[in-house]
Amino acid sequence: MRPTDAEILSAPKVLLHDHLDGGLRPATILELAAEIGHELPAADEPGLRQWFVEAADSGSLERYLTTFEHTVAVMQTHDALVRVAAECAEDLADDGVVYAEVRYAPEQHLNGGLSLDEVVAAVEQGFRLGETRAAEAGRPIRVATLLTAMRHAARSREIAELAVQNREAGVVGFDIAGAEAGFPPTRHLDAFEYLRRENAHFTIHAGEAFGLPSIWEALQWCGADRLGHGVRIIDDVEVRPDGEVHLGRLAAYVRDKRIPLELCPSSNIQTGAAGSIAEHPIGLLARLRFRVTVNTDNRLMSGTSMSREFALLADAFGYDLPDLEWFTVNALKSAFIPFDQRLALINDVVKPGYAALGAQRAFDRVRAAGTTERLSPRSA
Repeated sequence: MRPTDAEILSAPKVLLHDHLDGGLRPATILELAAEIGHELPAADEPGLRQWFVEAADSGSLERYLTTFEHTVAVMQTHDALVRVAAECAEDLADDGVVYAEVRYAPEQHLNGGLSLDEVVAAVEQGFRLGETRAAEAGRPIRVATLLTAMRHAARSREIAELAVQNREAGVVGFDIAGAEAGFPPTRHLDAFEYLRRENAHFTIHAGEAFGLPSIWEALQWCGADRLGHGVRIIDDVEVRPDGEVHLGRLAAYVRDKRIPLELCPSSNIQTGAAGSIAEHPIGLLARLRFRVTVNTDNRLMSGTSMSREFALLADAFGYDLPDLEWFTVNALKSAFIPFDQRLALINDVVKPGYAALGAQRAFDRVRAAGTTERLSPRSA
């Protein structure tokens, strides 16, 4: 059966691919833009929210990325970064997310005079503030950070060093992002080699707008722990006329090695990687038991949340609570925090949470059946 919206909202969720500058509240953008005199494409909250979704709905990754000009513009001061990060943690907690890895590019937040270290300190302060507020509201969450370098720029080694320096402050990994075409991950080999020497975790945006070569380079040249999106691995999966599925060598390697795919269904549709949720490769990849995780990417631009992504997948593929639990455990297995902490979240938070939902569903069925029996004419 399809989980109810209330069940999906209550279910513990884990998020590995979410951009800080892609999840701002429209009301916050309006207030911060007014403070600095930044002109926005809409003057009210509903209009601004609609503009972001429509502008990102072009089917082009390059066009999608232009929407960040407005969010990044209002994230250039200490106070703005603290506020945005705190609200991010609160919003995710309100959606039932119990663990999240949120990424951002420090190099994009220097226009107001902050240093890279000051940017990281402000964001971490905001996440801790948001975690405290969420816990006080009865929705505890842990938010970890990935520092992102822009693949078209030349600061990846510097940002990689920044990530390693801030391991104890909440930074758990590194990423590169931006337009894939023309900017292969191998341009940043120095950063990845440094991270491997430092025993640091990293993911790479690959296989979103570009195809299998991007994935192959990210894995075999750069040594990525996870694939940011990775949806184009489906290009190496052949479904034959008789229904038999054949995996190419790269797809087989990804599955055999349990390399996590940070799939973002709604975002993938917006950038043209899939035509609809029902056509999204996640259905086949999950059935073939790839290490599939479900993510939001940019909640503002996609008008989405983890609960919405789960609901869309449940509608399209008939997923029920055990399937959502499988996606969630996959994500925690793939997280960049220490193994014992991942295991504790799985055993102490995720599994008990889904067990409670299943027990409540069973209780409701028994109660409904009992009520029906008492009210039936035959029983009277």
